[in-house]
Amino acid sequence: MEPLPAEQPAIIEGAIEELEARYSSTNPTSRAQLSSASRVLPGGNTRAVLYYDPFPLFIESAVDARVTDVDGHSYIDFTNDMTAGFYGHSNPVILAAIRSALDNGISFGGPHQHEMALAEAICSRFMSIDRVRFCNSGTEANLLAMGLARAATGRPLVLAFRGAYHGSLASYSNTDAPLNVDIPQMRFARFNDEQDVRRVLEKDGAQIAAIIVEPMMGSGGGILADRAFLAALRAMADECGTLLIFDEVVTARLFPGGLQDLVQVRADLTTLGKSLGGGLTFGAFGGRAQLMDRLDPSRPGAILHGGTFNNNVLTMIAGHIGLTEVATVEALQAVNSRGDKLRHKLLEVAKERRTALSIGGHGSILSLHFQPIAPQNPAEITTTPKQRKLIHFDMLLRGFYVPRRGTINLSLATSGEDCEAFLEAFAGLLDRYSTLLPRDEASAKA
Repeated sequence: MEPLPAEQPAIIEGAIEELEARYSSTNPTSRAQLSSASRVLPGGNTRAVLYYDPFPLFIESAVDARVTDVDGHSYIDFTNDMTAGFYGHSNPVILAAIRSALDNGISFGGPHQHEMALAEAICSRFMSIDRVRFCNSGTEANLLAMGLARAATGRPLVLAFRGAYHGSLASYSNTDAPLNVDIPQMRFARFNDEQDVRRVLEKDGAQIAAIIVEPMMGSGGGILADRAFLAALRAMADECGTLLIFDEVVTARLFPGGLQDLVQVRADLTTLGKSLGGGLTFGAFGGRAQLMDRLDPSRPGAILHGGTFNNNVLTMIAGHIGLTEVATVEALQAVNSRGDKLRHKLLEVAKERRTALSIGGHGSILSLHFQPIAPQNPAEITTTPKQRKLIHFDMLLRGFYVPRRGTINLSLATSGEDCEAFLEAFAGLLDRYSTLLPRDEASAKA
């Protein structure tokens, strides 16, 4: 791939300025709400991933596969709450379950049948989970899993991967991020690089309690782990007496038993979150009975794990109904098929326009990279922030709610017609801006 001509950055800047001006002029209420919110929220925001300059859209309502902003614009939603909105915004089965639950009380303050039902559903679907514990987010789940691994092994260190995201307190795109916890007890290797993992284990393996890995990096670029890489991690963990943790907070939605169904590599501990709460606050971690039973409070020397809202009744009911009645095998196969079809057609329109494009992710999660060869780890991503910004503004102005980082998340409510509309808009975007994006030299020479 040849570099862009020297004059291209200035042209991109001009295109972005034009789009940003249109965006600002058509969304005055969102702009004003950010200003008002900033008086009580740092930056007018309480979730950094949802912020983008000059201001994010403020959402007024969401129904099925659509969101509507405070200025009255309706968008086909391809963000879907960063995969947490997998069931769509108004699934009637889940809504009915939540409404019914409200009539029986919101906060029980005691064990109840609904947490048992959700636990049974999870244990029956995930091959690596004999027992499960609930918490309130994927962040919590990952921190608790790492803590349990340290307690179970008596070792202080955890090996993770650069560019990984395991929550707001374990965000490794910048390992020195101020809110990251336990950094002195962390070791890092390159994703999809078995030899780099061996390098770390040769030095510190005797002190490493766990290897934590996303079977597919989410915010790191939708990069799938090679099956051979995950199998090697399993073998190396066994050699070192180290536990293997799969972070399936994002990828659990891809198959009935998560991405582990595809790769057929069994983790010692698995973490869950996002969509499995039926759209409500949710986290979980589970694994082999021998490990999880260390959390049994009836046993002497148990590791105590609490949390006021761990078994909140609304999430337990929504999660159970969602997992057993909505996210069926047939539904997952259908939405993954729509995602695969969209992936194929997006690559086709890019090739026709000689634009370099690779698409990470799997099934219903797609991550766009404007480069001819798909990255194998985050360090290989070459799409620039300005290119991301250009695409983001253009798609928003065309009526598609997408995140700036280039991920497309389909929901069960996303229709084939929605995907066709996205494809048409994307083709139009490339027609307008292909000269500002990297060229696919192989297509150009064909």
